[in-house]
Amino acid sequence: MRTSLLALLTIAVFAGATMPQSRAQSWQPPADGGRCPSKWGAGDQRGSGNLMGPQSVLKAARLIRTGKVYELGQVLSASMPLFGTRKFELTTKRTFMNPGTNRRGSNEEAVYSEIGQVGTQFDAFSHQTIGGSLYNCFPLEEIATRNGFTKLGVQNVGMLMTRGVLLDVAAAKGAAMLEAGYEITPADLEAALRRQKLALEAGDAVLIRTGWSRWLWGKDNARYGASSPGIGVAAAEWLAQKNPMVVGADNPSVEVSPNPDAKVSLPVHQVMLVVNGVHLLENLKLEELAAEGAGEFAFVIQPLKMQGATGSTVAPAAIR
Repeated sequence: MRTSLLALLTIAVFAGATMPQSRAQSWQPPADGGRCPSKWGAGDQRGSGNLMGPQSVLKAARLIRTGKVYELGQVLSASMPLFGTRKFELTTKRTFMNPGTNRRGSNEEAVYSEIGQVGTQFDAFSHQTIGGSLYNCFPLEEIATRNGFTKLGVQNVGMLMTRGVLLDVAAAKGAAMLEAGYEITPADLEAALRRQKLALEAGDAVLIRTGWSRWLWGKDNARYGASSPGIGVAAAEWLAQKNPMVVGADNPSVEVSPNPDAKVSLPVHQVMLVVNGVHLLENLKLEELAAEGAGEFAFVIQPLKMQGATGSTVAPAAIR
């Protein structure tokens, strides 16, 4: 089994290695005056969440024809890839045996983790800054407290239901998996859309498949997190112009990592979260959707309502 896996990974990397790489694109964030107030108005905290409403729900519902559900979230466990010093530790608690005649026992668990930023995770707008300024120019020093953010916390998001679109970039490139460090361009996204005969619409949840999670999640965690393929700045700005509700991928950070410009650190997070108010969704499971050629579907997600949190572990679903 191990030999087969290594052979498949070799094939995948070889396929990715033949792809032309785009020239490193540098990026500098706009000044606060160039991005604020947001298009949703001064003081807005919901950003792309404003696109959620009866119309997005009804549009998504019309895509449900068979009732098949695809679970897109990874299982939370100590064996999953974890970034930096993040942890996930679960301890089972046998609380007590109740004295009633029915002998009811009770079990619970204590979890120690950065629960907003592990597993399949949803990034809220308090997660990233440009210097000391967040989405819609909320000042970091005014809204950050020891017990959470007083603005832009993940509890503001609520349940999102909309049309989901899978952009299978790996398949469009003829690869089992894109190579580490491959920067997905607008042309790559357009090619995936043409292959699937689809067009993006305002309010979509755009999910990008690189193949990265399929081959590496829980199998080679060190390689999974060291670097990865993903969208670059140009692709992020192209997507933001399409007015999506959520942008996600089957890799650690949605964006290419490390950035082709070594002087720039995860700029797509700033482009999406801080500048454009678009939520990011990381570490998705997209293989079942891809295997069945499911290009569009109803997409449903609801982050945990953690007051003032920077994000949430989530278990999103696609329904066809």
